[in-house]
Amino acid sequence: MTSANITEGYIDFNVASLSRVCTTWYKIIGDIKSSVRPLIALHGGPGVNSEYLEILSDVTTVRGGALVVYDQIGTGKSTHLQEKMGDGDFWTVQLFIDEFDNLIHNLGIEEYDLLGHSWGGMLAASIAIAEPPALKRLVLASTPASMDLWIEAQNELKSKLPKEIQDVLDKFEEDGKHTPEYQKAVAVYYGLHLCTLDPMPEAIVHGFACIEKDPTVYLTMLGPSEFNVTGSLKGWTVIDQVHKIQIPTLVTNGENDEAADTVLAPFVANIPHVKWIKFQNASHMVHFEQREKYMDAVLQFLNE
Repeated sequence: MTSANITEGYIDFNVASLSRVCTTWYKIIGDIKSSVRPLIALHGGPGVNSEYLEILSDVTTVRGGALVVYDQIGTGKSTHLQEKMGDGDFWTVQLFIDEFDNLIHNLGIEEYDLLGHSWGGMLAASIAIAEPPALKRLVLASTPASMDLWIEAQNELKSKLPKEIQDVLDKFEEDGKHTPEYQKAVAVYYGLHLCTLDPMPEAIVHGFACIEKDPTVYLTMLGPSEFNVTGSLKGWTVIDQVHKIQIPTLVTNGENDEAADTVLAPFVANIPHVKWIKFQNASHMVHFEQREKYMDAVLQFLNE
């Protein structure tokens, strides 16, 4: 589908270990042929879709150029591979790096800025560490530098919840049963640390629905919950490599973010050209909760 400023499409993605060709769905908002570098945004999860990042077109509408979003393989409108449930050797960070490289090659993007949110920031950091010459500026939004730091932060935040909420969450860690009580307890946690807006914006709700409809990527890479990472991302870290990110980098999080200061501290400490902005009265979805301030900060950074 093409309109004056929105283009959607599919790009073939060949994965060596598969007998069939996958497709990556993408959306371009704005002019990809502009002299202004496009901003490519990588969604989180892993396993949600990219819809909740389309709001970042606030930045590119003012700046010019285009926002490029896409649904990573295994979710949204891209190819689903439910037969790969539990296959940690398949669902790797490298798989998603390969998909990203395939996307920009097929879209003919020669230079770009990159914003990754949450898991998307982990992917963005991994891309930036390889120092691709086409990447000029990097935004790491609510992104952990290691999964061990992430788990520590989640359990620290959980410890501050009412005892009855903690007990319900702990019980799930023991028996794995998705009871109504557990769903309510998770909703309390998310309302404090994932998105403080009530009602939650539809685009974010749709992202959760993607995981519910097909949890393959989430369960295989992360595990049963935020508090217990058992999947292929267990032990993941780039702390010893982030010094290789030589381009200007903006690190952001919210005051009450599940991506607490401790999880992104290694980026701030070790990336040579880094700026950190922490947004008050916000959590993991700062770009919704403090929309105008967030977009202004990203715009200013990209234009510096």
